[in-house]
Amino acid sequence: MGLREGSVEGVDDDAVQVNALTQAAIDFCQPPVRCASRLVPCLTAEGAADHLLLFDIQPGETVHANVRDEVFLRIGDENRRLSFGQRQELLYDRGHGSYESRVVHGASLDALDEGVLQAYAAALDHPVPHRLLHARGLASDSLLTVAGVLLFAEHPQQFVPEGFVRVLRYRGTERGTGARQQVTYDQRFEGPLAVQLVEAGERVREQQPRRRALTASGRFDEIALVPEDAWLEGLVNGVVHRSYSLAGDHIRVEIFDDRIEVESPGRFPGLMKPEDPLSGPRYARNPRIARVCADQNFGQELGEGIRRMFEEMRSAGLGDPLYEQTPASVRLTLSAEPRDRELDRRLPRDAWAIVAALRDAGRLSTGEVAEILGVSRVTAGERLRALREAGLVAWSGKSLTDPRASWSLPPT
Repeated sequence: MGLREGSVEGVDDDAVQVNALTQAAIDFCQPPVRCASRLVPCLTAEGAADHLLLFDIQPGETVHANVRDEVFLRIGDENRRLSFGQRQELLYDRGHGSYESRVVHGASLDALDEGVLQAYAAALDHPVPHRLLHARGLASDSLLTVAGVLLFAEHPQQFVPEGFVRVLRYRGTERGTGARQQVTYDQRFEGPLAVQLVEAGERVREQQPRRRALTASGRFDEIALVPEDAWLEGLVNGVVHRSYSLAGDHIRVEIFDDRIEVESPGRFPGLMKPEDPLSGPRYARNPRIARVCADQNFGQELGEGIRRMFEEMRSAGLGDPLYEQTPASVRLTLSAEPRDRELDRRLPRDAWAIVAALRDAGRLSTGEVAEILGVSRVTAGERLRALREAGLVAWSGKSLTDPRASWSLPPT
């Protein structure tokens, strides 16, 4: 407190408000937020001695609501009120139970795909498949849990309608809309998760971007542009770690001539950060699903999948995997375009996130870019100007103060 629109005002003239703010974490939050406050000496814009009120709020282990029982999430420079489903998902992320372990009423053991379950038990050399379900926390008494349904029910989508993967192929590099929509292939893959992963993987392999090149055999042939280990890891991560509690959305693998995008419902779990995914701790939103998929050789439960994606893309001379966090999903972009590493070192932070946002939106103002990145307008402007100098973005407007000025990708 004490700053307004970049100007220092101080707080010494408003002792009542200072006192109210220092008690707000107790008076208006349920449960109370752990925070400390202190006054920091400063000089106002007029040069007078004053103080700023500084709050130090540590990350919490629980979800806090206000006195009206509303929960908000900070995204960029705004607070967004969460719906019931989003609030529930945040509770799961903070360790308040697990959605995958919930019993699904109506999903009895009769719903099982016995063939898939028998194959899983045989792979583990377990003599009693149904006992294995209970040992893995996939069933409780005579009912399956959410994880049990997704992994071993014959028709999981009967109980979890959004639990499927959709693969789309577009002509060119844009989605297009209406009559100009560029979709050439669109298919849903349902059934147990292992079946989804195998069948969706086969279609991605078939539809992935390619180019003709001279191969080791000395003949020209079609070669894939994005390493298979990279996009397959992205697909597996989407299936294993998505938020199955979020209704109304599904996993999408969208294939363009120049990239593959994998988008899954739910924000980054735990302490993962989209701008620096390599530094995040190992975290499984759905540990039961992750364990079974690892048993089926779809993952290793070692927390090294993202690192392997980076290594595969770099070994192929391509750009690093790009993660973007939207209000309700995580999008992974694997670009097929060769990346100039020297150029990368000269570009500002979030450079490729800005390029991806402009590609999706077409045009954005400086304020909109700042909101997407969660930075100030000044910082966003500096990064955009650096990208313009590198020839990666273009600016259009009548003057530097034009409120309708916008940024876009340069014409190709």
